[in-house]
Amino acid sequence: MTTLQEQIVDPQQFVTLYGSTPPRADAPAEAIASAAARLAERVSGLPLDGLVVYDVQDEHERTDIPRPFPYQPTVDPRIYAQQLQEYTGAATITYKSVGAMTEPTWINWLHEAHHRYGLGLLTLVGASTPNPPPDALSADRAMQLARTHAEHIMLGGVMIAERHTPAYRESQRLIAKAAQGCRFFISQVVYDPAPTARLLADYAQDCRQQGVTPQRIILTFSPCGRPATMTFIKWLGVAISPQTEQAILSDPAPFTKSIQICCANLAAILAVATAEGVPLGINIESVSVHKDELAASVELVHALRAMASRVKMAGGSA
Repeated sequence: MTTLQEQIVDPQQFVTLYGSTPPRADAPAEAIASAAARLAERVSGLPLDGLVVYDVQDEHERTDIPRPFPYQPTVDPRIYAQQLQEYTGAATITYKSVGAMTEPTWINWLHEAHHRYGLGLLTLVGASTPNPPPDALSADRAMQLARTHAEHIMLGGVMIAERHTPAYRESQRLIAKAAQGCRFFISQVVYDPAPTARLLADYAQDCRQQGVTPQRIILTFSPCGRPATMTFIKWLGVAISPQTEQAILSDPAPFTKSIQICCANLAAILAVATAEGVPLGINIESVSVHKDELAASVELVHALRAMASRVKMAGGSA
């Protein structure tokens, strides 16, 4: 059986993931197990290749806009990832924010992640503040240490298409991260395909010019059917036009409309990625805990997979 690590590095494969946030930090062991069991039931039967577990941070210093919902610390993502692997049998990609760690604590965290929790894939995230403390552990240094002390773990990073500009080329950053050991990149939620399509085209061109192979890009999608959820998505830094926001929230079936928009966005991006030879994948999440939005995330998995299959059969054209 092909492992998730093998699928990620095989450009002929299309990877499908489902993202989840760990329970609150004060949750007892039974509540963590219960949350894992509920998620396992939700994704049972879905055509998934793996799961994603986030490491939620406050991020209040990232923007001057007040956080729409109070920040709630969550349990160590390793604990929840281990539970999910046991309940689902699927591999997990576990996020880790390293900005508040020292080098010794990071090395110990890595050792435990593999030997105690059985984790084999990590996405490293640096400090969320634009002005981290001088002694903050950077994602680059954390990756160097991981390559030395945890060579058995596959490393990934994040991709933010909205910050790709002539002054700050995210495409070059992806290439530099790959040289350090990143084998995949996961985007933030996509609701405007243009920045991502532009980044992928530039990334492919930069890779050709430097003689390197593009790494897998995993695009994150999330359904939205409530004004509060829309506000939170925008606070997270997701690019969404007023027209798209209005189209979703004014529709009598907003979840269905958001799923349709996500499918159209994937088709547009897939057309570019296929033409440029950039291997893609998708990650579906719900930023809401409401049952209808969770149900919509399951529907979105099927819809995006179907769209990807249609684009592939059509030879990459949307």
